[in-house]
Amino acid sequence: MRRRSYHHHVYIVELDDRVWNEPRFRKANPDYRHAKPCVYVGMTGLDPDLRFDKHKAGIQANRFVFDYGLRLLPALYEVYNPMPYEAAREMEVELAIGLREAGYGVWQG
Repeated sequence: MRRRSYHHHVYIVELDDRVWNEPRFRKANPDYRHAKPCVYVGMTGLDPDLRFDKHKAGIQANRFVFDYGLRLLPALYEVYNPMPYEAAREMEVELAIGLREAGYGVWQG
């Protein structure tokens, strides 16, 4: 039996601090500590760099990443990639919860 090659990834995008001015973002992050960054957590079947470029180009983009995305934060997610689809779906949620608990401002894809 052939071993499957996994190609799904989780990724984290640093958002400009101005995202805090968005009421929906503030409401989703009542325990945000202003010393921590604001981030977007997503999952994709693409390479995270390519997915970030698509967000910034407006292709299937999350509005917060399109408007406020600065850069990928690979130190926070590279260790998990690549993985199967279901694992990526679960890891996206787990990463978002963990970062929010650590005081980050988080928007999840």
